[in-house]
Amino acid sequence: MSGTIRLTDIDPRDIAAARSRYPRAFNASQNDRLIRWGIGLGLLGYLIYLHWLFEFERIFSGLPKLWVIVRLMLDWSGFAEWDHAELVHAMLETVAMAYLGTMLAVVLAVPLGFLGARDVIPGRVFRFFTRRLFDGCRGLDQLIWALVFVRAMGLGPIAGIMAIAVAETGVLAKLFAEAIENTDRREIEGISSTGAGFIAGLRYGILPQVLPVLISQALYSVESNSREATILGLVGAGGIGLRLSDRIQINAWDQAAYIIVLILITVSIIDTISKTLRMRLIGAPPASR
Repeated sequence: MSGTIRLTDIDPRDIAAARSRYPRAFNASQNDRLIRWGIGLGLLGYLIYLHWLFEFERIFSGLPKLWVIVRLMLDWSGFAEWDHAELVHAMLETVAMAYLGTMLAVVLAVPLGFLGARDVIPGRVFRFFTRRLFDGCRGLDQLIWALVFVRAMGLGPIAGIMAIAVAETGVLAKLFAEAIENTDRREIEGISSTGAGFIAGLRYGILPQVLPVLISQALYSVESNSREATILGLVGAGGIGLRLSDRIQINAWDQAAYIIVLILITVSIIDTISKTLRMRLIGAPPASR
């Protein structure tokens, strides 16, 4: 091929010049080799230390008990006697908790997203503190927020809804602000040239551009939070997670497995619906996934 470079085509003077300019790229010095060996041995020693610290050999000693639990989870001989109505109601409660928490977060995140966008609020100090508010909300996991709200409001789905709302407000507000910053400024300038006010410029110049993105991100959050809401139930926030925790504590592994299957089916359905709606919003057919 005409574009192929052969070794005979390279001028030895160019090689010498490159070697003199970047000597470490051609031949590592003794110090460099010692540093690399030192880093490698240090990482190996750290892994050995972690193995000793966390007693990794317990993994192998716990395998027989794990197989016993797996066998119990696969035994559904008492399926007809389980309280299916209670479990389905708890699953619907979990989905409702995820939906309400996400929708509350969206309502709060939209105005916060505009306040945190550089194109909307040019003041750097105000924007700095607004962005730190986002970081504060999303910096703590939903599980931590759930523990706080369970202590404040008691057991039940209200604590889970508030935990999702607070944590997701920080995440969505940051995503919304970045989406707003990437909009075309010419549209808002065109709206403003007609004599429209600042709010009208945002409403008709920016919002139509980012609305599909905002809806798409909100749908993804519903999908993601439907999984997170299950975990929140383990700390007393209600829903199917609380029932799963109860079954595990009394060693009812067959019902625990049934609850896990119920969770997987529900999350799969929500995931499919969410993906289909998101694909339609961005103009791609669902079959293209």
